Amino acid sequence: MASKSMRTRAFDYEVKAVKEDGFFSGYGSVFGNVDAYNEVVAPGAFAESLAETRAKGRTFPVLWQHRSSEPIGSWNIESLREDSHGLFGEGELWLDDAPYARIAHRGMMSKAITGLSIGYYVREDSFDEKTRIRTLKNLELVEISVVTTPANDDARIDAVKATIAQGGLPTLKEFEQILREAGFSKSQAAVIANR
Repeated sequence: MASKSMRTRAFDYEVKAVKEDGFFSGYGSVFGNVDAYNEVVAPGAFAESLAETRAKGRTFPVLWQHRSSEPIGSWNIESLREDSHGLFGEGELWLDDAPYARIAHRGMMSKAITGLSIGYYVREDSFDEKTRIRTLKNLELVEISVVTTPANDDARIDAVKATIAQGGLPTLKEFEQILREAGFSKSQAAVIANR
């Protein structure tokens, strides 16, 4: 079981449509893409989270650059679904109410802003010692943001590493995970982290 630190992950924004009224559709996540941190999202990773959110009668916000203080729209919860490619959805930008929504819309229409990024918690993952790839099997989706930087391997931000960069300390479990990602075995990581 992975840590409960919120993470973000950027992908190529595969826009299917952007309309004048602020409605748009596209993929917030794709399956099978191994990133620079050797992580890959597995099909089915969002199913539980989507079902729970629908059952509560809620949806997910469209944020500007992962800023929880800058909601710029909302996702149509009934449209959010997994297909063979990834997590697809339809959203609406609040053009009349959120200044950054207008910036996002203009950028999306001109294809100058081409990034989507998800905010999530890891509920379940696995790590393959041979390939060194971590498979994200069950994710608690929190939000899907419009981001100015298109997805690339360097665009993903790991909240644990950001905490360290800001002078904070990770939990013991998070530190073990960082050591595992750096190439240490499970037992080596546990020994080092406990010391």
